[in-house]
Amino acid sequence: MPMHTWVIAVPVALALLGLSLLAWIVVHGRGPRDPALDEAEREDEDSAPAQSAGAPAWLSEEAAAYRAACADALQRLQAIAFESDLSDERAAPPGRQSLERTVRTRLAQIAEQPNYAPRRPMLLPKLIQAMRDDDVSRRELASIISTDPVLAGNLVRLANSPVYRRDAAIESVDRAVAVLGTEGMRSLATAALLQPVFRITGRHFVRFGEITWQHTFLSASAAESHAAVIENSDPFAAQLLGLIMGLATIVVFRVASDAYQERRYVPVAGKIAGLIDAEVVPVARQIAASWELSERMDVALADQSAAPAAAPSSLGRSLQFGRFAAALAMLRARALIDDEAVQAALATGGAEADAFTRIWARLAATPS
Repeated sequence: MPMHTWVIAVPVALALLGLSLLAWIVVHGRGPRDPALDEAEREDEDSAPAQSAGAPAWLSEEAAAYRAACADALQRLQAIAFESDLSDERAAPPGRQSLERTVRTRLAQIAEQPNYAPRRPMLLPKLIQAMRDDDVSRRELASIISTDPVLAGNLVRLANSPVYRRDAAIESVDRAVAVLGTEGMRSLATAALLQPVFRITGRHFVRFGEITWQHTFLSASAAESHAAVIENSDPFAAQLLGLIMGLATIVVFRVASDAYQERRYVPVAGKIAGLIDAEVVPVARQIAASWELSERMDVALADQSAAPAAAPSSLGRSLQFGRFAAALAMLRARALIDDEAVQAALATGGAEADAFTRIWARLAATPS
């Protein structure tokens, strides 16, 4: 072959070889990589937000507006509990994704971890049975409650809150039973049994337990009222669900806080709040299952997820409203919203807005 032909052929062959190699890389991958880079990429993918699948068919514009108002009120309440605006975007320490995976792994098996999972109070089934028995006298009911001094003290204290108090101050369990009646006592005794779980210790976010308890107590009361007045369903079940959602919030907070402490990281409010948003419903459902609660109560908890597959059930609607109204009451008590903003938020309830307002007004009278 003449020399000038070689001069032309060699570059052409090299170019074709390069194009072939490029095509192979595109089809088969990028070749060997550092495993650490692959792991980092997977962590980035894990932490990336999921693509929106669009609004479900059952979600009307009115329902979407109501859900948005609920979410906004609860988010603003979180800022109070953490005493932070939750917009802290400072660089997370190395291993944050590993920390969050650890938290999620623990939460996925929370019912098997007695140091975190709140067990059903031993006295609760006995109390419920006594309250459903027409032959049990008020004195006998008071005697059962008085066997637990902490429960008795909590019950009397809660009975004097504006949510339950009728006229004069209640100074004893006997008086509480006489004034509140069986239904009132059943709800109040359950709240009093569970209140100690909300005590938080530590150097960070010291008011979280207190604020979460206040919201839980009010949301349980509002859910109970909603079930009785609007849904004509089971008020006690709605009240218990409100308490369980609060318990789940505390569980996620504690697991996340402990994970930060184990690694000696300073807890980041926004990150823990995000974990609560993502995990509170699954954890609440685990608690409900470990307490052997009914399937309809599990469905009501599932209704509280960010993207439920179907329109909420009757109990689910009561629970949703209870959390919403309680958050509004706490925001209003701190002058973070005014009456006009409250009415605008409640108006998203559509035809039920007037009933919403009446229930909310009772909550608003409760110091928080």
